[in-house]
Amino acid sequence: MSSLQSVNARTGETHGQPLATSTPEQIDAAVQAARAAAAPWGASSGAQRAALLQGLATALEGEREKLVAWADLETALGPVRLNGELDRTTFQLRRFADIAARGVPFEQVDDTAVAGAPPVGHPAMRLQRVPLGPVAMFAASNFPFAFSVLGGDTASALAAGCPVVVKAHPGHPGLSQQVFSLIQRVLKDQGLPAGLIGLVQGAAVEVGVQLIRHPLIAAGAFTGSTRGGLALQAEANARPRPIPFYGELGAINPLVALPAALAAKGAELATTLAGSITLGCGQFCTNPGLLVLVDGPESDAFTEQLVLALSKQQPHPMLTAGMKTAFDAGIRHFLDAGALSLLQGQGAAPAPGPQLLQVSAQRFIERAELREEVFGPSSLIVRCADLTQVQAVLAAVAGSLTVTLWGADDDTEQNRALVRSATAIAGRVLFAGVPTGVAVTAAQQHGGPWPASTAPMTTSVGDAALNRFLRPDCLQDAPAWLVARGGVPC
Repeated sequence: MSSLQSVNARTGETHGQPLATSTPEQIDAAVQAARAAAAPWGASSGAQRAALLQGLATALEGEREKLVAWADLETALGPVRLNGELDRTTFQLRRFADIAARGVPFEQVDDTAVAGAPPVGHPAMRLQRVPLGPVAMFAASNFPFAFSVLGGDTASALAAGCPVVVKAHPGHPGLSQQVFSLIQRVLKDQGLPAGLIGLVQGAAVEVGVQLIRHPLIAAGAFTGSTRGGLALQAEANARPRPIPFYGELGAINPLVALPAALAAKGAELATTLAGSITLGCGQFCTNPGLLVLVDGPESDAFTEQLVLALSKQQPHPMLTAGMKTAFDAGIRHFLDAGALSLLQGQGAAPAPGPQLLQVSAQRFIERAELREEVFGPSSLIVRCADLTQVQAVLAAVAGSLTVTLWGADDDTEQNRALVRSATAIAGRVLFAGVPTGVAVTAAQQHGGPWPASTAPMTTSVGDAALNRFLRPDCLQDAPAWLVARGGVPC
């Protein structure tokens, strides 16, 4: 049987004892246990769901020191970042606890009977939502707390009334085991079935494929690469009974910096942008990987300022050696496609140095490989002759999680056209600041047209993430006892 090994992200040395890869039998057992928990958990009250989510948040905080130490060893993200991420994770859990307690999953549309013949007349109809069932959740590498075992996908699925089987990420297997042990203690303390939250693990793709193929899995949730997400989506669609697959994939997140904004505060913006490009060693799904500039002296000066600001950045090691290899390969592909290197930072091994490249708009539009995500501390400048060419560049991107527009502050026809171009390809459009950092709010939209996500009408962050795991169901002429349940499934 193959095994997993915890690795020190800073040194590459192995740590602790090997962990066994989940067998097909173990994967089946986890899904079967989740299925057994589905009916009682789907019929649970908002208060019961809230109690579990709050208990998990409290347990995470209670083991903060140990968990952050594990996460830092396996990811090299640093205790400051990781403590902040743990805080975000507990915030998400408590936010969905509040959503459940307020009865949001049980909200109904009560369409009372209208006498008479159709189309005006109709029977009493009540629209409610029911949980989908067991969810296969694929943990991300770059957020070992917030998008992992107890991340937003797990929190929103539980609040919706769905059990979860987590496919742990092999980049932080020791941390995943520690968090899973914590989960099992909370479930036991609250008298809930252990199968309500299951865990499978393994570096081989077969583990994830077996999980998403299991006939009792009702939905999939994924955060990761476009390649991995596309493969899992294909598996979800190829099942005898296809299931929804919510994949949040790669994005290059264009940032358009107009001359007026650069003239006003170019140096300040360059410093801010350099920090965003290298934040977390560039391993953010919202990393600004594409900078769109209009030819002119303002853009020339800004480029020099950005090169200087980036040269002062010292990214930490990447999450895994494989990601560093992929990052180096991505930069080479850009160069092979005709991009000009403006900065080739030399990081202290195994950390990469920041990279800044430049290409013409025409070249960018012609060469599809220049529109691929390079996951790491880099960005590609695309130089445009005018705003019409800026719109053509955005159209070539096709889909992104974010687009940022600096300098579109006035109501002009040109700015309206830019906003139309941005909203056509992105789930979130920013007019100030940088895209790194995704707030957990009621209005958040973390998803966008393909290839940013597989289901652009949904979000993986924010209150509306709950909706992915609930299916509309109409009750017509329902008996009084069923109406009295107030939207809580049987």
